[in-house]
Amino acid sequence: MAMRVISTIDEMREEIRLHKQREATIGFVPTMGALHEGHLSLIRRAREENDVVAISIFVNPTQFDEEQDFDGYPRELAEDSALAEAEGVDIVFTPEADAMYDPQRDTVVMVNRLADHLCGISRGRGHFIGVCTVCTKLFNIVQPDAAYFGQKDAQQALIIQRMVTDLNLALRIEICPIVREEDGLALSSRNRNIPEPKRQSALGLYKALCSGRELIRTGVDDAQAVFNAMMESLLADENLEVDYLHIVSPETLEDVEKIDAPVLMAGAIRVGGVRLIDNVLVGPDGPWEE
Repeated sequence: MAMRVISTIDEMREEIRLHKQREATIGFVPTMGALHEGHLSLIRRAREENDVVAISIFVNPTQFDEEQDFDGYPRELAEDSALAEAEGVDIVFTPEADAMYDPQRDTVVMVNRLADHLCGISRGRGHFIGVCTVCTKLFNIVQPDAAYFGQKDAQQALIIQRMVTDLNLALRIEICPIVREEDGLALSSRNRNIPEPKRQSALGLYKALCSGRELIRTGVDDAQAVFNAMMESLLADENLEVDYLHIVSPETLEDVEKIDAPVLMAGAIRVGGVRLIDNVLVGPDGPWEE
């Protein structure tokens, strides 16, 4: 069937009702647009596993902590729609903010402990309140059987998983591997904003995480020693501003002292005013996911 671009909630609900009526399974990829290969990998996974694939393109205002960041976020609906259609997407949902958020709204959704770490510290809990609230709304409207998120936003994916479990929402959350550019930089819609002279510096976080991973693989189990080595690598580049760097449990996101089980090494930096995040999952006896 031809791809449909739907902008109203009522029309989206009716479209989903028709698919549910014929017992079709629905895979959903929520996005803020500016689609890249990372998004497309999620769409392909959803296409493989479901009868119908829906994506949303909605730059969610409630998850931005800086108005400048929200205003500068790329909006390329025509290009995004063409990419989605080429990947076999059935429905593109493009709601307006006024429809998603009633002016008199007084309800939000939040996850507690998982939001107290990593980006929850540097960006504030309001960011994840915005993420959880909009995802709950989108899940309510689209009613997917499965929703697909990337590991690059590991904390976000874990928080959404927790929210779905705690609220008994009738879908499963699939976390898919990070997609990287040829040089290793994790794909992000923000990469296009990195000033070209500082493009190599943007790789600093991934290089530091890889150095930490190699230390763990050689038998270093002291998290502080691994952290110190990674931080030394980051601080060697004056073009980088370190937001955070942590070695945490992938279940609780709490810092670990001894690496005797798989860990998530995660960080955030700023390069030329652009904030970038990345992470690596690694076990003490070799790679876990990567």
